[in-house]
Order: sequence, then C-alpha cells, then structure tokens
Amino acid sequence: MAVANQKGGVGKTTTSVNLAACLAALGQRVLLVDVDPQANATSGVGIEKTPGASAYRPLLGEGTLLEKVLTTAFDRLHLIPSEVDLCGVEVELARGENHLLRLRQALEPVRASGQFDFIILDCPPSLGVLTLNCFAAVDWLLVPLQCEYYALEGVSMLTRILSQLRDSGVNPGLELLGIVMTMFDSRTNLSNQVVGEVRQHFGAKVFDTVIPRTTRLAEAPSFGKPIIYYDKYSAGASAYEVLAEELMERVGKR
Repeated sequence: MAVANQKGGVGKTTTSVNLAACLAALGQRVLLVDVDPQANATSGVGIEKTPGASAYRPLLGEGTLLEKVLTTAFDRLHLIPSEVDLCGVEVELARGENHLLRLRQALEPVRASGQFDFIILDCPPSLGVLTLNCFAAVDWLLVPLQCEYYALEGVSMLTRILSQLRDSGVNPGLELLGIVMTMFDSRTNLSNQVVGEVRQHFGAKVFDTVIPRTTRLAEAPSFGKPIIYYDKYSAGASAYEVLAEELMERVGKR
C-alpha cells in the first residue's frame, strides 16, 4: 500500500507511521518503507538516518531490499529507512529502462518472502519518479487529505494518474483503497464542510474514521514513537487504532 499526496503537510507520514504501528499492534507483521528523502517516517519510529541504509542501491540494481530491513523497538513493525541519498535516485532512475518499475522489481523478493502481512510505502510529497515507482509497485493507494479548502484539487490529480497507470498497463491492478480525512478540527465549520464535500464526491471510498488535529500527534515524532506508544489514551491514538481496524476490514483481513 502506498500512502501518498503530492501536497506536503497533510499528515501523510503521520498516517504511514501510526497506521503501520496500529496494524502491528493488531498482530499484523508490517514493513514500513520510507521512500521520502526527508526520512521523517524513519525518525518517526526512532531510527537514526544512516548513509547507505536506504533503498537507493537496490533501486539501481545493487543488492536487495531484504538486506535493508531493520527491526524497530515496536513489536512486529519493521522498517526500510530513508536518507538524503534518495534525492539523487530520481535522476538516475529516469535515465534507465523500465524506470517506473524499478521499485516493483526490488520489492518482489520482499513480497515473495512471506515475512510481512502489510508493506506500507511512505511516498515523497510530489508526483516525481519515486512516487510513480511506488504507485507501480503496490496493490492499493491510500490518500490522507487535510480538512482544508483546496483538498479536493489534489485528489483529482492523483486519481487521474492512478487511471493512467492502470490503462497504460504499468499497474493494471492498482486501486484507490480509500481517502483518510486528517487534521480535523470539530470547532470549525470549514472542517465539517470539507469532509461533507469529499464524502459527497468519493462516497464509500472515504474512511469513516477521521483523524483529529491534536498536539499529542504533532509531538510524538520528536520522541521517535508512534502515537499509541507515546500517548496510548489520546484522541489521536484512538483514531488511528479505529482506522487500522477499518482498513483491515476493507482489505478482507477481518
């Protein structure tokens, strides 16, 4: 599953990290792959950025992704970290053949190993070569959407690209698993209006669970912990726990 939105600051990495941790807490074996050169998902689970630890070399055909898998401090949650060298991979991939399929090819042995129930890719906040590689490699696309005025514009572009990748044969099985409304503030009319509009437009594709805007969710990454380990009884932890259960039901694992 790719967690993606080309707009930054919408809760994409927060959703990747906390959803991965909540799925692992539900007994699933989860691999979180940080494909964003900013490496926020890596630090979000308490792993230091280390030169040479990312998917950079395997994407260029050197070594395997299985060699890059790290255990985290959290049960059943594993990580392939990111680091700044991934910035250069976009240019190098674009020069080669089958440049959109490199990540899919690199992930094949990981999928075939049967070690993980979920593989979650945290994509960069752009629609560059790395993000398109993520889309080409996964079964599902999960889109976090901030409760703000321009929310719908970004999703329409993502769904158009999803259709293009399916129709061109790059990834004919790619599906929009769903849209998660993030940074919801129940005190504002705007948040409620945006949720209403998105539900009207996308119907059942929008998850019932809405992620609130909370200080505790914003603080957790600086401690290198997912929210359920930083403040288990917070509103943010409850929301991601419910989202994980809803997602498992949607993919048929419940």
